[in-house]
Amino acid sequence: MRRRLLALLCVTASLVTGCGAVPGIGGSDRHTVTVWLMKDSASQDFLDRFTAGFERDHPDLDLDIRIQEWTGIGEKVQTALEGESEGEGGPDVIEVGNTQVPQYVDGNRLLDLTLESVAKWDKDEWLPGLADPGQRRFHQYGIPWYAANRVVIYRKDLFEQAGITAPPRTREEWLTATEKLNSGGNQGIYLAGQDWYTLSGFIWDEGGDLATEDSGRWEGSLDTPAALRGMTYYQRLQALGAGPVDADEEHPPQAGVFAAGKVAQIVAVPGLARAVVKQNPALEGKLGYFPVPGKSAAKPGAVFIGGSDLVVPRNTGQREGAVAVVAALAGAEWNSDLARTMNYVPNKAKLASAVAGEEGVAAMAAGAAQGRATPSTPEWAAVEADNPIKTYMTKVLGGADPATEARRASRSITQALTVSAG
Repeated sequence: MRRRLLALLCVTASLVTGCGAVPGIGGSDRHTVTVWLMKDSASQDFLDRFTAGFERDHPDLDLDIRIQEWTGIGEKVQTALEGESEGEGGPDVIEVGNTQVPQYVDGNRLLDLTLESVAKWDKDEWLPGLADPGQRRFHQYGIPWYAANRVVIYRKDLFEQAGITAPPRTREEWLTATEKLNSGGNQGIYLAGQDWYTLSGFIWDEGGDLATEDSGRWEGSLDTPAALRGMTYYQRLQALGAGPVDADEEHPPQAGVFAAGKVAQIVAVPGLARAVVKQNPALEGKLGYFPVPGKSAAKPGAVFIGGSDLVVPRNTGQREGAVAVVAALAGAEWNSDLARTMNYVPNKAKLASAVAGEEGVAAMAAGAAQGRATPSTPEWAAVEADNPIKTYMTKVLGGADPATEARRASRSITQALTVSAG
C-alpha cells in the first residue's frame, strides 16, 4: 500500500516536485538508510531495540545510525543538504533541533512531508511547539520527535512548613504561595532577571509574542499591551526572591543556588533536580514538580518547548526508506518507548500516559501541551546572538519604564531580523 500510494503521488505531483522514479522500488536488493541522530538523544539500548524492530518490519532495509556531535552540526547539516556529504553515506534522515528547522527549509533542500503528515501521521495531534517550527507556509518539513520543557521544581518540605498543601494551579495562586515562601531567610523563588524563556511563556499566556510576521516581514512585538502584561507578571514573581537582574539562569548556575538550601522554587527542566541532589544529598526525596501555572486552573501556562524534529534531505537516495524511518521513530510505539527510556515528552499529548509514572516528566508533559517555540524564521538566531530581550528585562527590573524599554527592544529585534534576512 505504501509503495502504491507513493507511486501515485509521484504521478500527480511530478510537474511540481520532480518526484520521478523512487529508488529502492521494484528490486529485491536490500537498501541502507543512513540516519544522523544527535549524541545523547537516545540511549544505545533504545537504538539497538529500534534497529532490530525496524529491520524486522522492513526486511528490504538496513539502518546505519550515525551519532553526531552538537558542536558544528549546523554547518555539517547544511553541507549534507547541498549534496556535498559523504557520497552514498550521506544522511537520509537527520535529527535537528525543533527551532533549527526554519534555517534548513530555505533553498528547497528538505523533503515536503505534508501529505504523509496529514494522511498518516495525524499532524493535528502533534505538540505545537514541535510541529510549528517544522512548518513553512502550511507545508510540513520537520516531523516532531521528542520534547522537553521547563516546570517548577519545588521544596516539598518548605511548602509544608508554609502551610501550602497543594501546588498552585493558577498564576495568582502561584504568587500568593510564593509570597508565603519568601520569608524566614528563604527565597520564595529564584528567578534570574534574564530568564527570557520563562518570560516568553508569560507573554504567550497573555496573547502576545516576541515577534510577529506581516506579509513576510518580521517585527519585534515586546511593546504590545499583551507582551507588557507578561513582563508585569514576571516582575511581580521575580521580586519574590533574590535572583540577579543582570544575569540569566546559568550565571550562576541555578542548580547550585537551589542546592544551597535557601530557595523554595526554581523554573527548570526536571532533570536539573539530579544536579541539585548531587550537590546537596540532604534534599533527596524533598523535591517535587508541577507545571508552570496558567491564568486559570483549566490548563497550565505556556512554556518554551525544546526538543528535536526529524527531517529528510531532498537529495536522499532512499526516499521511501527515509520516510519509513521517520514514520517509525515518530509513531506511537517507538515514540512512547523513547519517552519512557529517556524521560522525554512524547510528540503527542495523548501519548503522555507513557511517562505518567515519573512525577517530573508528567509535569513536563502537562505543560508541553501548551508549549510554544521561538518565532519560526531562520533569522531568529541573529536575535539570540546579541539578545535584546535580556537587556530589556534587566532595565525593566532595574526600574526603567517598561513601555519605553519594550519599544527599544522591539526595534532591535526588528533590525536583527531585517539585517539577517537581507
